[in-house]
Amino acid sequence: MTATAGDIHRTIQAVWRIDSARIIGALARKVRDVGLAEDLAQEALLAAIEQWPREGLPDNPAAWLTTTATRRAIDLLRQRNLHAGKEDEISRELDARHAMAASDFAEAVDAALDDDMGDDLLRLIFTACHPVLAPEARVALTLRLLGGLGVDEIARSFLVPAATIAQRIVRAKRTLAAARVPFEAPRAHELAPRLASVLEVIYLVFNEGYSATAGDDWMRPALCDEALRLGRILAGLVPDEAEAHGLVALMEIQASRAAARVDANGDPILLLDQNRARWDRVLIGRGLAALARAEALGSALGPYALQAAIAACHAHARTAAETDWPRIAALYEALAQLAPSPVVELNRAVALSMAFGPAIGLERVDALRDEPLLQAYHLLPSVRGDLLARLGRRREACEEFKRAAGLTRNARERKLLLARALACSASPDGLPATSADR
Repeated sequence: MTATAGDIHRTIQAVWRIDSARIIGALARKVRDVGLAEDLAQEALLAAIEQWPREGLPDNPAAWLTTTATRRAIDLLRQRNLHAGKEDEISRELDARHAMAASDFAEAVDAALDDDMGDDLLRLIFTACHPVLAPEARVALTLRLLGGLGVDEIARSFLVPAATIAQRIVRAKRTLAAARVPFEAPRAHELAPRLASVLEVIYLVFNEGYSATAGDDWMRPALCDEALRLGRILAGLVPDEAEAHGLVALMEIQASRAAARVDANGDPILLLDQNRARWDRVLIGRGLAALARAEALGSALGPYALQAAIAACHAHARTAAETDWPRIAALYEALAQLAPSPVVELNRAVALSMAFGPAIGLERVDALRDEPLLQAYHLLPSVRGDLLARLGRRREACEEFKRAAGLTRNARERKLLLARALACSASPDGLPATSADR
């Protein structure tokens, strides 16, 4: 059956979503400039949008995009006369690679690796996380290149304006190009200062998949899968780094809940309402094993391992009622001391409310209401609404849920929050509500 124009455009979108980071990584290894690599990949995408509806889908769409971008790289290198005395040599090498069949091309690429990283995506992460960039620029650029996230999605992760993120990304590309940062894995002595940014990037990509910032879907499973893949590879490359194992543990346990987090219509199911029989015990087992590896290294648990320990508390509870909330509250206290942030304090307030009552939680949340970083954070009014509802102050809770619905950009989450607001408005004050937690 002949593909329609709509089918082809959907295929283009799917290929780009799945393979853009790999394509950019392959190009960056050739041109040694991540900004240029992204530009070349984008040009290849535009060519696909123009040609595929007319000429039909290629047998290997990702290879077509890579080859098209490589041809453009050859032309660009010739035009710019890069590496003055080596132009012919560079052009011959790229021409030879372009002439190969897709399978031979991939095989030659693997053979050309000159260090033990063995993965273009991780090369791309470590290049974007080079110390020449400020930490916030490293994370923003890598999310853009690796996760394929839009500027607004990244901004939401950082709780800063989109214009700020756009400026960071542009400046980061310019800085990398100006500094001639090589596209390679860091050597042993360079690893430690760059690892923290890499871990943060991987987890932010996972979080965007786990609870999508915007759009019509509650989750973006492909992002979770990619973050897990990168995390597992990274942990294998740095086996003595407890936080790498801690991050893997956290992601595995959280990912185990995926099937239980949405109903048949794709609407969210909050943590305390989930059918725990649908949690993936294989992923939980892998997560607990990764946490044990982090703990076995003997150092104090870092932020990711502490969060993994919190997730493990939920994983060990056969029912929501069996959850060890006092231990979770204690772990959040340790996390707040190690990595203080308003979001950690908000999560700590939820744990305290579950362990010792909603009044204590509300007192903690109210202390955060003037926190600048949380002014546009929809979970602040959402949590406050839940606590008010549990205290029987349902009219106030209704207003908080409405406010939260106005702040979120995810359609599924907005629907859930508006439903909770409606439920509160339909009942009189003084009637406690069942708690709902993410």
